Amino acid sequence: MKKITITYWITTSLFALMMIMSGTMYFVSQEVKANFVLLGFNDAFRIELGIAKWIGGIVLLIPALPRNVKDWAYAGFGITLLSAFIFHVSVGDGPDKFIGPLVVFSLMAVSYWTFTKRLSTKA
Repeated sequence: MKKITITYWITTSLFALMMIMSGTMYFVSQEVKANFVLLGFNDAFRIELGIAKWIGGIVLLIPALPRNVKDWAYAGFGITLLSAFIFHVSVGDGPDKFIGPLVVFSLMAVSYWTFTKRLSTKA
């Protein structure tokens, strides 16, 4: 149990901080803004996604929140990361661009697996 808890907090903290930093980059990075334009997205979507990443990252770090709230955060992140992979591939970006979302998705998957494992052992 202790190993699962440690793995959960390491992967969840790392993942949540990556999402919060990523959300911040959506507001301050001209390169990120240009990538959204390249992909054909409206600027409002970039802002919405940045805010959602902040909220989702914070949700994952608050232990007292109900499971269904965290499940929705994980689902949103999963959709976002898989969509990022698909969009990068669809515009012809190389592995340097489309592998990142899959690696981060893998980190999220470990976080979610340990999250559910911890809950099942507590019950």
